[in-house]
Amino acid sequence: MKILVTGATGFLGGSVVERLLAHGERDIRVIARSGSRRDRIELAASRYPEARIEYVPANLASRTDAIGAVADVDVVYHLAASMKGAPADMFLNTVVATKYLLEAFGAGRKGRLVLVSSFSVYGVAKLPRGSVVDEGTPLETHPEMRDVYGQAKLRQDQLCRESVGRFIKELVTLRPGVIYGEGGGALSARVGLNLFGLYLALGGKNLLPLSFVENCAEAIVIAGQAATAAGEVYNVLDDDLPTCDAYLVDYKRHVESLRSIPVPYPVLVTLSRGLERYHRWSKGQLPAVFTPYKVATTWGGNRFDNGKIKKLGWRQLVSTQEGMRRTFDWFGRCA
Repeated sequence: MKILVTGATGFLGGSVVERLLAHGERDIRVIARSGSRRDRIELAASRYPEARIEYVPANLASRTDAIGAVADVDVVYHLAASMKGAPADMFLNTVVATKYLLEAFGAGRKGRLVLVSSFSVYGVAKLPRGSVVDEGTPLETHPEMRDVYGQAKLRQDQLCRESVGRFIKELVTLRPGVIYGEGGGALSARVGLNLFGLYLALGGKNLLPLSFVENCAEAIVIAGQAATAAGEVYNVLDDDLPTCDAYLVDYKRHVESLRSIPVPYPVLVTLSRGLERYHRWSKGQLPAVFTPYKVATTWGGNRFDNGKIKKLGWRQLVSTQEGMRRTFDWFGRCA
């Protein structure tokens, strides 16, 4: 069986290739543009000398490249997506690239697509505080009120679901929470935001839905290989989740002593309403960064369930305590 991994040289991609090899896959094609880092993939491949790792310098925003990338492929693990940048570029590299990939994959045969989606596709703004986010949580119905990343990931998710039976035979969707680890981002927006040198601690006692990068990759591969996973959605997050406050305290203790100030949720809601009114009155002179909808979506406070992926056989490879220790040690060395 030949497997294609998009986004293979990214933060999560190297771990996915590593876990595919650990679970017995031996014929893997990865998309690696010129200049991208391959060290993690090559280190993993060195432990499996019988495996074949094929690098292709494809750009999925090109129809021609997409066709070449999926040639003779049986299963696609689709991780590639833009995390930041201009809105047009983010939609090109997330939505348009996914469309070309699906069309190219379905041109020759129908196979399995394993999509790495995101928690950002869920519509949680109207949920009561403390509601559980699981695979049955409704998807976002007002993407125009979310950031560009959330809009692009929602449309990508929809495209893949619409392609079942048309371009792909089977779809397996995984929706991770906050993926973290060595080489990842420092502080999720769920914890807070840095504003002119002062860190606003916005998450408070909310649970932080962490997924250590190796644990996330393990879940992706287990679901991707399971015959019973066809047509299913799995939320991916670890056990023993810390609160945002607890995560920030550990970060400050082990990485850097940030100047931070806590902003209680009711205060944040009140501020966001005032900012939204001023945005309308000033006809956009002040960007509508903190709208009540965005505040409720990001800092409203939810609980999370990972029972479904556990029923498939997934277990954490790295405990949350160990994952945070490794992450903060890495941040500390890089600070």
